[in-house]
Amino acid sequence: MTTFHAVLLIDHHEARVLQFDAEHVATSRVKAHRHLTHQHRSAVRDEHEFFGEVCDALDGIIEVLVAGSHTAVADFERYAHKHRPALAPRLVGHEYVDRPTEPQLVALARQWFLKHDRMAGVPTPT
Repeated sequence: MTTFHAVLLIDHHEARVLQFDAEHVATSRVKAHRHLTHQHRSAVRDEHEFFGEVCDALDGIIEVLVAGSHTAVADFERYAHKHRPALAPRLVGHEYVDRPTEPQLVALARQWFLKHDRMAGVPTPT
């Protein structure tokens, strides 16, 4: 499926990437790996590994709306700007949401991108 819009729903345990067009939605998930022993690990390192995997999952997507709790969205965007500067400009917006269903999330993202594309001068697909 060739899409250029996606919405990323992220918290500190899991991320869902929903790529979509007018009729289709493709979902992928990335789960955080929590190590049972933190003797040689740190929470920051675990979070960076998780965010790195999320960034890898966004590879090739042109525009991404980031959604989730304020803390998770801010932490992920800060990570992307610092560690993945090529990805940062493709994170075109963010929305703070609390546990939406996938259909609710896609509907929110479609509405958001419709407004975003109109402001950018992109014609609305018919």
